[in-house]
Amino acid sequence: MMHGRPLRILHSEAATTFGGQEHRILKEMIAMRDRGHHMEAVCQPGSMLAGRLRAAGFTVHPHPMDGVANYVRALLGLRRMLARGRFDVLNTHSRRDTVIAAAAGRLARVPLIVRTRHLARPVGSRWTYTGLPHKVVAVSEHVAGLLRARGVRSGDVRTVPDGIDPVSRPAHSTLRAELGIAPHALVVGCVAHLRPQKGQALLVAAMARLPHADAHLVLAGAGSQQAALRARACALGCGGRVHFLGHRADISNVLAGCDIFALPTASEALGTAFIEASAHGLPVVGTRVGGVPEVVAHGQTGLLVPPGDVAALAAALGRLAADPPLRLAMGRAGEARIRGDARFSSAGMAAGMEAAYLAWLAGPGAGRP
Repeated sequence: MMHGRPLRILHSEAATTFGGQEHRILKEMIAMRDRGHHMEAVCQPGSMLAGRLRAAGFTVHPHPMDGVANYVRALLGLRRMLARGRFDVLNTHSRRDTVIAAAAGRLARVPLIVRTRHLARPVGSRWTYTGLPHKVVAVSEHVAGLLRARGVRSGDVRTVPDGIDPVSRPAHSTLRAELGIAPHALVVGCVAHLRPQKGQALLVAAMARLPHADAHLVLAGAGSQQAALRARACALGCGGRVHFLGHRADISNVLAGCDIFALPTASEALGTAFIEASAHGLPVVGTRVGGVPEVVAHGQTGLLVPPGDVAALAAALGRLAADPPLRLAMGRAGEARIRGDARFSSAGMAAGMEAAYLAWLAGPGAGRP
């Protein structure tokens, strides 16, 4: 709390779809509200995030952000709204909403403007991290390193990882009965959007190399690659052992029906999917990219392989498939690590954001009027 009162915080997001970044905003706003702070958001009309925030009881201000005319309208409208709302903190997320909302925040003299960086790729526009916001939050140490390499001062960056809500594992999963998979069969699960960079094609190829005739791959998630992945599985002779679930709301039920979690992603800022899988007691197989090593302890909670290496991926899966005690030990170690580290909880994420806001508001470098 600031001077004994809750903070007034406004988030902005220009994306109209809903992915990991938008999920972080939703969870963070809910968890910060639980800590007593006043939360509002600015989104584009019709965005999926706006709908979910309203359903959760938040005030959402619709502002079109595409095109020059909308830029000017949104800039002026947000300047008036920020000045009228007397917000303590403006937190932006994407480049587009940063160049609009952060600029409006500067004009309205918002005490603290923060941008959260969610992406693992090298930073492009330095101005949207050093010129418009006062400070930056990174979702992993890897991302923080990319920001510092681009010229953001170390004292202006804090790392606050993505957190997950408390996990309650079901006593019994319905997954195997749903798919007709035998209780003794090996099930490798993957929960992610079906996109090329997530590596599901590599995972299908690795499964085809496993010497286990009764090993199944379950892919939960929607995306543009389903038809291509299905064709690839059939071409490799494992089509009957690769199952496509589409979008699922019962992720705990899905994970509870798996023996191993695998996601050979080519790029990852942190890897919330690995956090969730570990919290469910699953050993994980991932790639040594981005912030994944900050979540997965290689050789202890899972196995990390080089990105794009099908042979190494198949070997890691084969090692876990052939060693049930190792799977159990890694799963238990991963669960203990995630559940024992408050940073990976939604409540811990909110506590980290609150600490960053309060420290920056109290210290030099913020734009206090």
